[in-house]
Amino acid sequence: MEHRELLAQAVKAAEMSYSKYSGFSVGAALLTAEGVIFKGCNIENASFSLTNCAERTAVFKAVSEGYTKFSAIAIAGSGDGDFSKPCYPCGACLQVLSEFCGDDLVIVLADGEYRLSDFLPKRFCEDSMK
Repeated sequence: MEHRELLAQAVKAAEMSYSKYSGFSVGAALLTAEGVIFKGCNIENASFSLTNCAERTAVFKAVSEGYTKFSAIAIAGSGDGDFSKPCYPCGACLQVLSEFCGDDLVIVLADGEYRLSDFLPKRFCEDSMK
């Protein structure tokens, strides 16, 4: 799958966002090693700490279905319907991506492609606990 297509799927996922408090819709499309796409959107809650980001929604859906190997994730976000600007993953999402995806995960944003290691060069992982 081309990464432009994956980004288009992230924009579609953002359309399902429940973001009535922030007004900022985010969608993610996670590509498994097997070629399956899991989409997620941000789901807000009046108690903001209970809000879940799009990236974590996609990862948790995939893992709960038995998928644990991922090659790319596309993330799209907007407060005004313009998805041409990049929406960078937050720290919590980076940590979850680190747990399940590793340093080589491709992160596709509106402004280009990155690796997880570009955002989280010194990650906390299983080896950190030894």
